[in-house]
Amino acid sequence: MEKYFAHQTAVIDNDCNIGNGTKIWHFSHIMPNCEIGQNCNIGQNVVVSPNVILGNNVKIQNNVSIYTGVICEDDVFLGPSMVFTNVTNPRSAVVRRGQYEKTVVKRGASIGANATIVCGHDIGEFAFIGAGAVVTKTVLAYALVVGNPAKQIGWMSEFGHRLNFDENGKAICPEGKQEYILENNIVKKL
Repeated sequence: MEKYFAHQTAVIDNDCNIGNGTKIWHFSHIMPNCEIGQNCNIGQNVVVSPNVILGNNVKIQNNVSIYTGVICEDDVFLGPSMVFTNVTNPRSAVVRRGQYEKTVVKRGASIGANATIVCGHDIGEFAFIGAGAVVTKTVLAYALVVGNPAKQIGWMSEFGHRLNFDENGKAICPEGKQEYILENNIVKKL
């Protein structure tokens, strides 16, 4: 017996492993050999290509495309109409199926609406990608990036608040009172 919910218009191909409590909504297509964790929410008109791996509690908004080579760890948020790529130099007449590049979205990261993640560039833990950003390089843990091409403009807490570091390289998140330290352009939670 299935322990997940799939809307009657959703298409789920063979050999997918879908965790308990996951919900798959209208017109979404889960392609073969996907691994989808527990308590995920896959919005309307989402495409999850073959061999994609999604951790637990991944939230995917409407109209998102997740292509082969993508791994999303636990607690990742994918905003409406954002997209991943999986080939750096696509050409219609050139078959590159064996050349898909890997992209890892680390635990707790959020990617805003209409953002594009160019393949081969990992997104660090709790990073925050602004709406419409085009990510063309690896994003550090806790980094806030915006624009096209995306540029880092600050740091974010695990709760999604901007971090303001003092002269000693310390910051406190107002929600949860978490403390962070910035050393050598690396943020760590204390």
